[in-house]
Amino acid sequence: MSNASIILIAAFAFGYLCGSIPFGLILTKIAGTQDLRTVGSGNIGATNVLRTGNKGLAAATLLGDMIKGTVAVIVAGNFGGADAAMAAALGAFLGHLFPVWLKFKGGKGVAVYIGVLLGLFWPMALAFCAIWLCVAIISRYSSLAALIASAVVPMMLFMSQHSSLAVLFGVLTLLLWIMHRENIERLFAGTEGKIGKKS
Repeated sequence: MSNASIILIAAFAFGYLCGSIPFGLILTKIAGTQDLRTVGSGNIGATNVLRTGNKGLAAATLLGDMIKGTVAVIVAGNFGGADAAMAAALGAFLGHLFPVWLKFKGGKGVAVYIGVLLGLFWPMALAFCAIWLCVAIISRYSSLAALIASAVVPMMLFMSQHSSLAVLFGVLTLLLWIMHRENIERLFAGTEGKIGKKS
């Protein structure tokens, strides 16, 4: 096996370990709230933490999940270059979605998506957030905003001639949409909860 292959595998593994840190579960346990896996959807992301009624914990979870993706990408990139950074990004995203410590049941990936995008190409992370905000204000659906923003990112990367990143985020977007399949069903059924309203 070549050194380049070893570096990519190591970067992916490092990214996975970073991504699999369940900040939502850790923070809610420290705060003494009920087990996050028994609340709402049962996943470990910030949206579900918000269902505990603690906005501060939800914000901290969002930040933690973003940072773990960014850190994975930056560290791997510094040691192994651009390809290693992208391998770490994929690992971090999969680690968050399917953490081995929690029987492979994690979050839906939006915060980590932003975090790895921030580490790889920060202007596009700002574009994601801007699109999310616009759609969220108009529709008041957080899930719809994330779905649309994530769909636009690979196209914008491709048009700006970042083809490798476009392919990577095409894969991440597909995974994000799969993880949001129940939200998509509720959006079509008109039963998806809106921002500011209890479902």
